[in-house]
Order: sequence, then structure tokens, then C-alpha cells
Amino acid sequence: MTELEPKQLRISPMPKTWILDLDGTLVVHDGPYIIGRDEFLPGAREFLDSIPARDMIIFLTARSDYEKEHTLRFLKENKIRYDHIIFNAGEGERILINDMKPDGLVTAYAINTKRDRFCRTEFVTDRTMGTEYD
Repeated sequence: MTELEPKQLRISPMPKTWILDLDGTLVVHDGPYIIGRDEFLPGAREFLDSIPARDMIIFLTARSDYEKEHTLRFLKENKIRYDHIIFNAGEGERILINDMKPDGLVTAYAINTKRDRFCRTEFVTDRTMGTEYD
């Protein structure tokens, strides 16, 4: 499901995998190095801090290996938890394909945001979703 920033998204209480882009999504898109440092978009840091510890966080970025060291340092200095980070991701579309649960639980969402404005979607845990898997 691809949406341009829904106001609200109902999600199950099950553990999740968050696949998040960095530039223009979580941090200010700084190409070609106008600011010269990474800077969180308003609300992004708080969002990352709110992700439950049992959830997996994967960062995707088109940043090259040349930018790897300062990117990892920025995340470490800001105590940002993540499980994986993928550098050199293509600059084009990112396509997520996943199967639905037998009870119809949707297991993949894609939200497109405007560049340099953190996602305004409210993620609401619906305890009636995914109960088949408790």
C-alpha cells in the first residue's frame, strides 16, 4: 500500500520492522553538503526514540561508502538505536513486497513524505489486530 502520508495508520501490537530512509526523511537532505553536517528533522529524533526495543530498525540510504564513517558517528553520538544500515541504496524507487497474514492482516505499508518534512502519520496500536498470533 503506497500512500502519501495518511493522517493515521492502525498497526498491530506485534513486533515490527521499520525500514527508514535517512536523507530528507529523518535528517535534513544536505546535498551537496550545504550545511556540512547531519541535522534531525523536527520530530524525527523523538519518533526514533519511541520505537519499542523489540522492533527492528533498518536504515536505507543512497549515501556512498565515502559518507559511511560520519553517518555512523552521527548515529552513535546521538545514541540512535538501529539494527542494520544499508549504504549505496539506489536513488530510485524502493519497493517493498510482503505477504498478508492468513487472517488478512496487512504486513507492508509504504508512506511517501515530502522531502525535509518528517512524517506526520500517527501510528496507533490496535490491540484487536494480529491477535491470532499472540
